[in-house]
Parts: sequence; C-alpha cells; structure tokens
Amino acid sequence: MNLQKLTRLLVIVLSVLSIVFLATIMMADAQDGGMISPIIYVSYLMLLIAIVFVLYYTFKNLASKKGELKKTFMSIGAFLGVFLVAFIFADGTAVPLKDGGEVSSFASKMVSTGLNAFYILALVAIGLMVFTGYNRIKK
Repeated sequence: MNLQKLTRLLVIVLSVLSIVFLATIMMADAQDGGMISPIIYVSYLMLLIAIVFVLYYTFKNLASKKGELKKTFMSIGAFLGVFLVAFIFADGTAVPLKDGGEVSSFASKMVSTGLNAFYILALVAIGLMVFTGYNRIKK
C-alpha cells in the first residue's frame, strides 16, 4: 500500500470519527460540556497531523524539483522584503487604552507593520489585476 492510499484511508477514518464526535457533542446535555474538552484535544491532534502531512509533501516536492525551489525562495524573499519595508515605515508610538493601560511601542509597531504590509500587498494585487486586465483588452 503506497503512502497516498494510506493517507486517504487515514482521512476517511478521521472524518468518520469527527462525525461521531460531533453527534456525541450535539446529543450531550451536560452543562459543563461533558465530552467537549477531550474532543478539542483530538481536533488539535488532527490539526497537527494535517500540518505535518502538508509540510512533508511540500518539502518533498520542493526537494524533487530544483527549479521550483528557486522560485519558492524568490517568492519568500519578496514577501519578507514587503514586511521589511512595512516594518521600516511602521509607527511605534505607545497608545493609551481606555482602562488606563497602555499598548507598548513594540506592539504598536508590529500592528502598524501588519497594516502597512496589508496595504502594500493590496496595492500590488490591485495593480496586477489592472495590468492583466489592460493587457487582455489591448490584445
């Protein structure tokens, strides 16, 4: 049995278990949740299994195709470059809260970095859509 069939069988078994656990939760009438805590741990385990499989197949495919590896590193570098530019232009002033507390300057800078990166990536996406639309109309 190859790995793909084994993975498919594992997915089917976990899906059936998930349906059984969902039915158990929906039929439970306990106020404290009853079966919910163990099932949350099972869902964490299934998420971990899914992440491991995704990472395994991703790295396996990258290792087998050298051209794709170069493109992947270039894409990751461009993405990190966007975050570096966003971090450089981020505002890092401390922000007072309503309850008297304060958001630290580093936390404020990280939030600003995320927003700036979003704006940059959104502008690039909109620009690429306009560019490809213009090229299609031009042809």
